[in-house]
Amino acid sequence: MGDTVHPPFPLLVPDDTPDLDDVRAALSGADAVVGLGTDVAATLAWAVGVSRPRTPAATWELLASVAARDVAAARVLEPHLDALGILDEAAAAGFEVPVERGCSWGVFAAEAPGTRLRARREGGAWRLHGTKPWCSLAADLTHALVTAWVDDEQRQLFALDLRDPAVTARTGPWHARGLERVISAPIDVDGAVAVPVGDPGWYLRRPGFAHGGAGVAACWWGGAVPLRSVLAEAARADRADQLSRVHLGRADVALWAARAVLVETATVFAAGPSASEGLRAARARTVVADAVETTLAEAAHALGPLPLVADEAHARRVADLRVYVRQHHAERDLATIGGDVATGAAGW
Repeated sequence: MGDTVHPPFPLLVPDDTPDLDDVRAALSGADAVVGLGTDVAATLAWAVGVSRPRTPAATWELLASVAARDVAAARVLEPHLDALGILDEAAAAGFEVPVERGCSWGVFAAEAPGTRLRARREGGAWRLHGTKPWCSLAADLTHALVTAWVDDEQRQLFALDLRDPAVTARTGPWHARGLERVISAPIDVDGAVAVPVGDPGWYLRRPGFAHGGAGVAACWWGGAVPLRSVLAEAARADRADQLSRVHLGRADVALWAARAVLVETATVFAAGPSASEGLRAARARTVVADAVETTLAEAAHALGPLPLVADEAHARRVADLRVYVRQHHAERDLATIGGDVATGAAGW
C-alpha cells in the first residue's frame, strides 16, 4: 500500500481537454518536490511557480491530480490558484490590484461567532482591525485576499500583505491529526493597510465564486481516488472474497458518478456565466463529498485497522481527507440546495 505510484494522466477530464500540457508540466514539478505536502515551504515554493490554467476543466484536473499525489499539497495549491483567479476576475471587472511577483496567496473569507474583521478608511487608506478566523497557512504565506466588514451589513474583499507588522498569525488552536501542517488559525489585525478588491458584495456576486467552490470538490475527489486503487489491490489478493469486491464496487461507483458530475460542471462553467452556477456548484460539491465519505467508509471496512497504523501514506491520506471534506457543510448545504429548488431557482 501507500502512494508509491503516480496516478494516470489525465485523472479527471478527457485527454483531449485543452491546456493539459501546462497541467502536465506543473505535475512534473510537483513530482520533483522533496516533501510535497509535508514540507510546507517547499510545497509553497512549487505552488508559486505554477501557472494558473485558463479553464475550469484544466484547473480541476491539476487540483485532482495533485490531491491524488498528496492531499495536503492540494490544500496548499487550491487557495493560491483561487486567489490568482479572483485577482484576474477583478482586473477584468475594472478593479486592478497591483500584485508583486513571486507571492504566495490565501483566501480568508470565513466568519465565526463573536469575531469580526472590520475595514475603515483612515488617512486616505483602508485599514483593517479585528480578528479573522480560519486563516490557513497565514504564518507561511506572503499575502491573502480577506473579507472584512465595511459596515454592519456588508463585507468587502481586500488584498492584505501578511508580512505587515500589524498582522499577527496565531499558531492555534490546531490539534488536527489530518492536515496537521496546514494550520488554519485566526489572524489578529491592528490597523494594517489593505487594498480593496471590488466593491462591497462583489466577492460573492462574481461569476467565479461558484468555480472556486467546485474546485475544492475536485481536490476531495482526487484525494480519494488512490483509496480506490488500494481497494482494487485488496480485491485481487489471493484471499479476496465477494465482500472485498462489494467494497471496491461501492467506492468505484461513487467516485465514477462524482467524476461525471465534475466533468459536466466544468463543461457548463466553461460555456459562460449562468444564474444557476451557485446551485450547480453546491450540487457538485455534495455529490463529491458523499462519494469521498463512501470511499473512506468502504476502505475502512475492507482493509481494517492495519493500514491506518502501519502505512504512513495511507493513514495520512485518510486523516487529511477527513478534515478537508469537512469544508462541506453536510445537511446545512443540502438544506440550502433544497431551499433553492423549492423556490424554483433552477431546474436540472
